[in-house]
Amino acid sequence: MKPGSPEEPLAGLRSALDGTFAELSSGAGAHDAPGEGPRLPAPTLERPKRAEFGDYSTNAALLLAPRLGAPPRELAERVGAALQARLGGNLERYDVAGPGFVNLFMSDAWCRSALAAALSAGPSFGAGGAARAGVAERILVEFVSANPTGPMHVGHARNAAYGDSLSRMLAFHGHHVEREFYVNDAGSQIVKFGESIGALARGQQAPEDGYRGQYVGDLAEELPGAATLSPADVGREAVGVMLDRTRTSLAALRVLDFDSWQLESALYEGHPSPVEHTLAVLAEQGHTYSADGALWLRTSDFGDDKDRVLVRSNGEHTYFAADTAYHQDKRERGYERQVDVWGADHHGYVARTKAAYAALGGDPEELELLIMQLVHLVRSGEKAQMSKRAGEFVSLDELVEEIGVDAARWYLLARSHDTTVDLDIDLAREQSAENPVYYVQYAHARIASMLERAGAERAEQALAETTGEHGAATVESLHPSERALVLLLLGFPGELGEAVARRAPHRIAAYALELAQSFTAFYRDCRVVGAEPPSLESFRIALSIAAMNTIARALELLGVAAPDRM
Repeated sequence: MKPGSPEEPLAGLRSALDGTFAELSSGAGAHDAPGEGPRLPAPTLERPKRAEFGDYSTNAALLLAPRLGAPPRELAERVGAALQARLGGNLERYDVAGPGFVNLFMSDAWCRSALAAALSAGPSFGAGGAARAGVAERILVEFVSANPTGPMHVGHARNAAYGDSLSRMLAFHGHHVEREFYVNDAGSQIVKFGESIGALARGQQAPEDGYRGQYVGDLAEELPGAATLSPADVGREAVGVMLDRTRTSLAALRVLDFDSWQLESALYEGHPSPVEHTLAVLAEQGHTYSADGALWLRTSDFGDDKDRVLVRSNGEHTYFAADTAYHQDKRERGYERQVDVWGADHHGYVARTKAAYAALGGDPEELELLIMQLVHLVRSGEKAQMSKRAGEFVSLDELVEEIGVDAARWYLLARSHDTTVDLDIDLAREQSAENPVYYVQYAHARIASMLERAGAERAEQALAETTGEHGAATVESLHPSERALVLLLLGFPGELGEAVARRAPHRIAAYALELAQSFTAFYRDCRVVGAEPPSLESFRIALSIAAMNTIARALELLGVAAPDRM
């Protein structure tokens, strides 16, 4: 690959492996005639956990063995020799390991060239993988969607950080992404909210099944006419205030603004309304029926454990009817994929929602329902009690105030969304290497400080030499810490692609930490500014710039700041 190529730096190696695999899989000696038999899966190209096992390893021979009827280790030798012929001096050597893995040891020249390509890509390094692969989609990510009758709490904070980071990752990967907040502003809960506020405004007790907490009393004092307006009117006014507070809280958590705020109440407006339209679509397809005075949807025909009510016997629409209409509305807006980020209490709604989507004629695989697990705040090894204003929960605002937005986002994202998070308040506030977000940010700041000492002109010169046609070739043999850092940097596009495919921002957090650790080892082992000869200094400055830029990109995808000073 030539320096400056916009392609992902590993593309040449991947192409050589795929070509070798295709050539061998259709060659003479196969038990099946060429082209016959099941299609083989693509061979893997992975980084071994230990450097002595090579820079990359592939299972190509193990996949070929059943097709070709030859011992895997014998085929591994053929794979290695074919790759050596294709890659020439870029492949220093190969080893056959275990049952038939091929371990590849790339040359220093290849590492330098690949780094040059990554640097030449600039801010686009790692971007657009979905677009290049021709699989980019128009995606709507609906997340947070907190009930507007209460403040944002820690559980909402995790949902918000996750949905925001996932949206950033999908967009950077090349998808067209829009964000939406669904506002549950219809139904009896809004009236009950208004009743609670109105009662407090009149000096009375809130209803026993009403809303409580300091925020309800605050609304009773703030809303003009709360004592005299109807509960429904008070509820609607209060929802407006709560949504404004939600926007403020989300902005403080560094959640990028939503493209749209979809009101549940709008689903009941118009003739026909979206709800009426959706019920008509389901009826036309023969998936609804009446029983016991209610209207039912045959969700059991589509994998649900039982049928579900759409309209109660008293004529009221269920929440399920509104949710079904909402997903139909998103379908008709032209999104190729819908991603809903739900709270832990929504697990039981997955099967019925996918069943309704299928009944509407949609592909359930295009509807992703991601369930967030709970957050436990821990201080001194015990569950933390931080709330002062919000009642029986810790608000999002309190969390950000306590540990800061960077620590909040990191710790909310550092674990998979389907596992519970125990957020250690003491560790999150600590400014030491024990605190991973501090450690990663400090690595970025350290590089920025080093580059400032070297001077902007020297940094530009180093980049020009490293990405130029001849400059990088003058560098001496790579130090093991240099090589380890280069290879880890080259893995960023693949790590991002894997994180996107698995809907896993926590993989980016883990990668950022590993990259910071790798740079720290390189900085410990290799002098950068002042290294001799000057060509070596140039290479190490350029490598440091690549590390700083990639750390910054990873942190940006997490919504965490990349400071130049700490």
